[in-house]
Amino acid sequence: MKYLLIIASLLFIAFQFGHPPTLPDTNWTEYNGDGARSHYSPLAQINPENVQQLKVAWTYGSGGADTTGNRTQIQCNPIVVDGVLYGVSANTQAFALNAATGQEIWRTKLTDNGGTTSRGVTYWGDGQDKRILFGAGKWLYAFDAQTGKPIDSFGQDGRIDLKEGIERPGADNYVQPNTPNTIYKNLIIVGVRVSEGETALLGDVRAYDVRTGQKVWTFHTIPQPGEFGYDTWAPANPRQRLGGANAWAGMAIDRDRGIVYIPTGSAAYDFYGGNRKGNNLYANCLLALDATTGKRVWHFQFVHHDIWDRDPPAPPSLLTVVQAGKKIDAVAQTTKQGHVFVFDRVTGKPLFPVVEKAFPTAAVAGEQPSRTQPIPTKPAPFTKQSFTEKDINPWASNRDEIVATLRKAHTGSPYIPLTSTMTIFFPGTDGGAQWGGSAVDPEGVIYIPAKQNPCFSSLVLKEQPASNASVTGAQLYSLRCAACHGADRRGNHDGSYPSLLGLEARLSANAVHQVLLKGRGMMPSFSHLPEAERKAIVDFLFNKGNATQTVSAQKAGLPYQHTGYNRWYDSNGYPVSAPPWGTLTAIDLNTGEHRWQVPLGEYKELTAKGVAPTGTDNYGGPLVTGSNLLFIAASKDEQLRAFDKKTGKILWQVQLPAAGYASPSTYSVGGKQYVVIACGGGKLNTKSGDKYVAFALPTVP
Repeated sequence: MKYLLIIASLLFIAFQFGHPPTLPDTNWTEYNGDGARSHYSPLAQINPENVQQLKVAWTYGSGGADTTGNRTQIQCNPIVVDGVLYGVSANTQAFALNAATGQEIWRTKLTDNGGTTSRGVTYWGDGQDKRILFGAGKWLYAFDAQTGKPIDSFGQDGRIDLKEGIERPGADNYVQPNTPNTIYKNLIIVGVRVSEGETALLGDVRAYDVRTGQKVWTFHTIPQPGEFGYDTWAPANPRQRLGGANAWAGMAIDRDRGIVYIPTGSAAYDFYGGNRKGNNLYANCLLALDATTGKRVWHFQFVHHDIWDRDPPAPPSLLTVVQAGKKIDAVAQTTKQGHVFVFDRVTGKPLFPVVEKAFPTAAVAGEQPSRTQPIPTKPAPFTKQSFTEKDINPWASNRDEIVATLRKAHTGSPYIPLTSTMTIFFPGTDGGAQWGGSAVDPEGVIYIPAKQNPCFSSLVLKEQPASNASVTGAQLYSLRCAACHGADRRGNHDGSYPSLLGLEARLSANAVHQVLLKGRGMMPSFSHLPEAERKAIVDFLFNKGNATQTVSAQKAGLPYQHTGYNRWYDSNGYPVSAPPWGTLTAIDLNTGEHRWQVPLGEYKELTAKGVAPTGTDNYGGPLVTGSNLLFIAASKDEQLRAFDKKTGKILWQVQLPAAGYASPSTYSVGGKQYVVIACGGGKLNTKSGDKYVAFALPTVP
């Protein structure tokens, strides 16, 4: 951050005295810009006065887009080091480009990448030894940054198997390091994604030697006997029975102090915790660990005994704020529920009071919800906190039906335990804030993209097969697959869980077998199921004798399953809640006060009818620059926008070749500043793409 502030000061002085600065080459060396995950750059060549002159400087087709089923994405925030841009393609291949021209330097040809949707790569260098670390499938790979060739001395033949060390009895094989990991000196600190079902692997955080691939330390996010937090799990030996509590979202690093800040996921299973009574440390926490040893410095738990999938969705941001005239190095964490928690970076003390607030506890048999949850008194939430009749979209097409349904549901509060009655989540299960994260600037202001859409679910008893009983493929589908893809196989409205109807027109039976075996994207592996069960499910999906075929089924461990991640739309396909449906919010973390909030995105057909911009569902983070600009794509309408960071006013926008569900990066090469965004689409029923597009001014002052 000191280097960034020096550049910003030089640029400011040059502009003040009327002399166009000589722009030094400036990198974007890490995921979200730096170890602070600030999404900030001091670059100011592109400014509010000239931003409307931006033109496409180059476009790169990364390859691998699914142009028929629109199932691929690119969530990558590319990094730039010494004039070379490193990114990930739509089919999960790492590549290197000339950052000034977009010309390809190298690209990997991995065949065992597990269908990962990657958010980028990690760079490490020491003299002439320059490496790209890349997570794909269950592997962490090391490549020569200059040639793209594997570094055979790292791990075994250039890669580490990240499943090793997090196995437990009865667990599946699903593990993916899809978020770039964190470098501290000669260590790479690794978090992974695991499944969210009852067969999830353990979520331990691990550090490896970046040269050799040897493991250096492990932090147990589900404690062993004798470790702090072990008594927050009941019954005993949770590591033998449970998984999750994993560091999937990324982490931030204070390299001067040697502290790494790690948000952790929910314990699995997400929506029922009768088999894990207690607060469940260190699930749903912000962990501050000694980066050298992995020892706990401090922690804070955002949700006690999470049964709502309310884990932190993105890396925290490190920044400096001023309170009572004193500068405080802080760490800020956004949440899916729409809160910002701000802590002293060293002690973990909240900089604004946090209260334990009581919430409903009526639950299904066997469940014991926490009586309270921590709520910050400041800042105020950046999303609405509940959904009731007064919050229904006033021009919803089937309003009467929505009202009638809502009156039968559990709603009106966060943290309502799921039962057999429809329960409303607001914001929805993936936010609020989401994986794109937030930007912070040197003034102590945080900029947060968010979603404000309701979703609903419930818990139902599983139809458990009796011991050694035979069940049909249809029954197995209901037991194993219906929670995500729906009892009717239609998936959900926005396509995040696709319809399985007409599957034979899109995939072969063998391809579906492989997806069940290995997992793909958000879908975990079902390798823990007997082969006969997987075959019966595939036969059912392909209508091969599903009425009569039977197999001996493996009994499920938990008594309940949820009825899906159901986003709620009216009959015309718009969210049932009143707008805004997507927002961008600026909050001053010195005072805890909101500065502004504006809609993020629009439905053009509604705008044409005179409806004010509503915002849209969104994925991806912002970029803030030293010239007071904020760039963000993220929205469903396939636009990249530049906002005035002081007011929230849109200053420029452009149509992208596909939606930019990713965070933009900025850098300078040869005296010119560039802004680049991955345009992968594929979510929210938008088309998939494979392009990276870089913008720059046509002439430099």
